[in-house]
Amino acid sequence: MEHVDTLVIGAGAAGLFCAGSIIQAAGKGQEQRVLVLDHARAAGEKIRISGGGRCNFTNLAANRERFLSQNPRFCASALSGFSPQDFVEMVNRAGIAWHEKTLGQLFCDDSARQIIDMLLHRMRGAELWLETAVQSVEASDSGYLVRTSRGVVSARNLVVAAGGRSIPKMGATGLGYELAEQFGLRIIEPRAGLVPLTFATQDLDLCRPLAGVAVDAVVSHGQGRSATRFRDGLLFTHRGLSGPAILQISSFWKPGDEITVDLAPDQDIAAAMRDMRGQNGRQAVSTALARYLPSRLADAITEELGFSGARLADQANPKLDRIAERVNRWRLRPVGSEGWRTAEVTLGGVDTRDLDARTMQARNQAGLYFIGEVVDVTGWLGGYNFQWAWASAHAAAKSIAAAEA
Repeated sequence: MEHVDTLVIGAGAAGLFCAGSIIQAAGKGQEQRVLVLDHARAAGEKIRISGGGRCNFTNLAANRERFLSQNPRFCASALSGFSPQDFVEMVNRAGIAWHEKTLGQLFCDDSARQIIDMLLHRMRGAELWLETAVQSVEASDSGYLVRTSRGVVSARNLVVAAGGRSIPKMGATGLGYELAEQFGLRIIEPRAGLVPLTFATQDLDLCRPLAGVAVDAVVSHGQGRSATRFRDGLLFTHRGLSGPAILQISSFWKPGDEITVDLAPDQDIAAAMRDMRGQNGRQAVSTALARYLPSRLADAITEELGFSGARLADQANPKLDRIAERVNRWRLRPVGSEGWRTAEVTLGGVDTRDLDARTMQARNQAGLYFIGEVVDVTGWLGGYNFQWAWASAHAAAKSIAAAEA
């Protein structure tokens, strides 16, 4: 039997960072045996593929308003305890060059592999068991007994950083939820987040021929002041709609809900079409519309509405308003999403009511911690979920190091 102070299940962003933080927090002469295990062949695989291979490792705007949870305030303590600037300082010390894209998103100049290497270097002194399956976990007088495919491990502290169900081809499982339920913690039903949306045949008849066409758009969910809106890229696909704006709204959308899309967010299409009618009424409606939309999209919309080949001069205001309504207020009711296969994150997870917000420790089980995606805290697209991984892992590590001091 192996004996360790802390066993971390999951060698992803949260698990690696937690192990490193425990090692870094240990005082001189204070030996901490930390073991990280994972059934995957390599550590940090979701880090490796993130951000197009350059890892959007945090977002400068990370605060609790950018996260979804049954308890929106839960994440505030961890986020305040470890900020984006704290992680940036770590990246700078590691000599990793980075750049800021739009909306506070930070990426490596070179490769996401640099972030993985930094995390592995930071946890020197800890052990890493890969291709190791967890077979069972049980509480013991000294903490926890974990039976694995490499033998039994006894640990005083157990950190569950097993992630969610997103991207199952990379090994995602429901292990973290199973362990939570085993120890009496509640689960908020997991569902796919940051995922493309799919549509019924009527809407797909438009989307399919436009696959590959991208526009800047505003996508909305809800009504009035309470509506949630995102302005970003929108991409037509063979299955429906994707792109950052759609991925963002997907975390708020639920089956049966409607979304509204503005395909030309800086233009009042009705007014613009009336002005063009007065200036050159002989031009085709599709030609006029193509001044504000990609030509393929303009052609598809005019054909769908019955204006193919029609001239502007022949269109009364109500007809132009109909075109504008389709462009500026396109109302859609998705039938579903592409699901776990392409979802970037998991919504829901371990109920935050059963965790201490300052330490991420289970309220009913000493020495048991849940961090990262397995918890019911989900960030927006753009580096927020990595920041939650770092912050929640730091909170747990700080608690463990203090208890072991």
